[in-house]
Amino acid sequence: MKTALIIEDNEDNMRLITLLLEKSAYLTLQAFTGMGGYEIALQKKPDFIILDIQLPDIEGTEVLQKIRTSEIGNSIPVIAMTSYAMSGDRERLLAAGCDGYIEKPIDPERVIAQIRSVIGE
Repeated sequence: MKTALIIEDNEDNMRLITLLLEKSAYLTLQAFTGMGGYEIALQKKPDFIILDIQLPDIEGTEVLQKIRTSEIGNSIPVIAMTSYAMSGDRERLLAAGCDGYIEKPIDPERVIAQIRSVIGE
């Protein structure tokens, strides 16, 4: 069973994505801050990471940069899940090192398919 690390500061969003992943047979780890998520990623080495871009302590792009320059490097897929909907944001986040991009509000019927596509299932 694969493990997902969810880095998300909004409790409702955290509950929703956790429920969707667990119903789809994924184990979940949770972090409500960017630095907390970074530390969990280093310690637990999840199979993939769902990363909110707007976090209370540091931006998700900074978390991504820290992960990509750590010993984990590019070995763990990182999927941005964000309400950023400006033109070019998807491309900017993919260019920054994200492996996928899911726009909020998420579509519960499509999000698992989107995640599986990114992680190669």
